[in-house]
Amino acid sequence: MSAATPDSARRVSVRPDSARRLDAARPYLRHAGLPVAMALSAVLGIHRLAQNGYANIFYSAGVKSMLRSLHNFLFVSFDPGGLVTVDKPPLALWVQAISAKVFGFSPLSLLLPEAIAGVLAVALLYVILARRVGALAAFAGALALAVFPSFVAVSRDNGVDPVLILLLVLACGLALRACETGRWRTLIGSAVVVGLAFNTKTLAAYLVVPGIALAFLVCAPGSLWRRLAQLAVAGLALVAVSFAWIALVEVTPASKRPYVGSSTNNTEIGLTFEYNGLGRVEGQTGGPNSVTVRPGAYVPAAREQRVDAAARAHPSKPPPASPSIALDPAPVPAPAPAATGREKDPIPFGEAPKVLRLFGKGLGDQAGWMLPFALFGLLGVLALVLVDRMPREGRPPRRGADAAARSDGPPAPASWRRDPRLALALVLGGWFVVEAAVLSLSKGIVHPYYVSALAPGTGAMAGAGAVAFVKLARERRWRWRILGLALAASALATTLMVQVVLMHREHYMVSFVPVLVAASALAFLALAAIRRLAVPAMALIFVLLLIVPGAYATTTWLAPVEGTFPVAGPKAFAGTGGYGVDAHDLGIDRALLDYVATHRPGSRWALLTVAADTGSPMILMGLDTGALGGYSGTDPAVDGPQLAGMVARREARYVLLGGEYSLRGGNLATKAVLAACKELPPTQWNSPVAYPYGLVLFDCAGDEKRLAAAG
Repeated sequence: MSAATPDSARRVSVRPDSARRLDAARPYLRHAGLPVAMALSAVLGIHRLAQNGYANIFYSAGVKSMLRSLHNFLFVSFDPGGLVTVDKPPLALWVQAISAKVFGFSPLSLLLPEAIAGVLAVALLYVILARRVGALAAFAGALALAVFPSFVAVSRDNGVDPVLILLLVLACGLALRACETGRWRTLIGSAVVVGLAFNTKTLAAYLVVPGIALAFLVCAPGSLWRRLAQLAVAGLALVAVSFAWIALVEVTPASKRPYVGSSTNNTEIGLTFEYNGLGRVEGQTGGPNSVTVRPGAYVPAAREQRVDAAARAHPSKPPPASPSIALDPAPVPAPAPAATGREKDPIPFGEAPKVLRLFGKGLGDQAGWMLPFALFGLLGVLALVLVDRMPREGRPPRRGADAAARSDGPPAPASWRRDPRLALALVLGGWFVVEAAVLSLSKGIVHPYYVSALAPGTGAMAGAGAVAFVKLARERRWRWRILGLALAASALATTLMVQVVLMHREHYMVSFVPVLVAASALAFLALAAIRRLAVPAMALIFVLLLIVPGAYATTTWLAPVEGTFPVAGPKAFAGTGGYGVDAHDLGIDRALLDYVATHRPGSRWALLTVAADTGSPMILMGLDTGALGGYSGTDPAVDGPQLAGMVARREARYVLLGGEYSLRGGNLATKAVLAACKELPPTQWNSPVAYPYGLVLFDCAGDEKRLAAAG
């Protein structure tokens, strides 16, 4: 007996140590979903990324021009000569420029920052959810964000949206912390981050503000007057950060900076509130079927139309190589062949404004897969907050240790107003609702990739809602259990309906429909019938609902992304990779570059084009090119006398009319060129086709007086 005592004592002494080690390991085990979600996001965003080449060549050319001088960097000049700016605020392009400066200018140095921003947004959303609704909800929400098709598509492009999304998720996290602590610095920090997001995509950043303000007003500690004062100070900080760079541009004389691209009055204020702002909501700028040919268009067709003519003229002859132009030394991947069955043209806009627009053509397959589940998930989170506040058979509402024992998350506080789940629903759910409403009802420009901003709110509400459904379904009070099952059934039924419609409309994974419907129905029956199976049943439902959108997101690997309209889908219009033009156009561009570079070009602009996308490949290939009419070719950036002065100072000589957006009519400078300058026949500059349909090269040397008079 005495010999057994030490062994027994040893066993007793060892077990608490093992338990402590297990307890220490549990946080890491509980959050094992974080690296899984991040890894999935990284694979979706980075696999075969190099095939996209320079993707959005407008932004890529702008970044290359920004590297030429601090002046170009500060004012976000599109061209090396500082004629016109890019039509967006600077922050996301500054990030790309810094990356290109550190790692060298190449496609991957521009694309990787956006892909990394996407992965960081997934990780940050996980952290935000885990602190408030638990690790399971965080994992589900992060997965839903990671596979959101539009979010994956923009993360593989060099646009501004991934940085915008990352900043807004960070702002939501800081706002939720401010709601919990009531600290001034945290709320002001959230306002500062929203201001930085404003400097990424202007007023699109403010769609998160209503939810943040409402949540702080309702949920933050302190008196009402204190909360109002804190919101007022945060609002001042928001305005100060938002308009700091704009103020710098506005106080700089117009002659000392580039023209503000896509504005009508050469001001960032006008660009912010017109072209990039309220004009897109009210329909004053762009929108479905709103772009028409303007009177006075000076060339027979747009650049994309001449591609077919070139192909007909030389169906088997490859474009000649240019011996004189030194291309960008950075390796550019050869364009990958587009998958068969691709659409011939990109879808530029969603359908006409309506309540169900987010499920329609152009937007539905990019965002609609989990929207119903997220909407009912928001209702489920709010219902759970209400249920936990209700008396339980004569006892007070659950809180403290009892709530912690029954909840994967922090204990619920005594006051409903201080419940972190309520703040989460108001902040991220509010962003989700406001974003969906604006995208659904805007009368102006709503490109398909805009729905990527729905991804964080959709993921958060879907993940938190799934856990809320489980907790409600496990309630012992029948009225709340029935409510939970009704919400879960509604979420599942509407989401299945939407997914089945989208699968048939896109002709994608249609054979999976019976499996999806049957397995989801069986899982829901298990959820409703057996309480102890509620968690695995809901997990199975959630995974089943993510299979098709996750697979749809992988279609971005099949071909280069279309840089201007990045979307997912096996039939979506694909880009060309490389410099953003196909082989025929590349041959014509190289012939132009070779001629202009060897025939006394202007000292500041070797070539001037009408619109930016015509000159972008040439900038990327090393020719100092500018755009007289900015991105769309119609900006009043330069008139005849101004162009005459540029030619007289020998800053410019050659002007290329036609190309992208040429049917919109150009501006006064392009009309002056047509009237005053000498047209050079294609044979003179060795065009690889007899007549490059839609492009006309003019030499304006010696024509200064006629230019001034004509413009």
